[in-house]
Amino acid sequence: MNDTKIERINELYRKSKAEGLTEAEKEEQAILRKEFIASVRNNLRNQLNNIDIQNADGTIENLGEKYGNKSAN
Repeated sequence: MNDTKIERINELYRKSKAEGLTEAEKEEQAILRKEFIASVRNNLRNQLNNIDIQNADGTIENLGEKYGNKSAN
């Protein structure tokens, strides 16, 4: 998700509040929102998969390796 798409989401939101959207604009808004949510989920999943913890015995354990590394599709 790039800044241009995020700005377009914001433009469509402001237009929807001011004057309303056409059906084509509503569809575009829905597609962009789904893409944004998928991007946020993927970024969060990647962050969570890269968390390491140190156990009481001194070993370091990667939680992504232990619990998943599920890819976001």
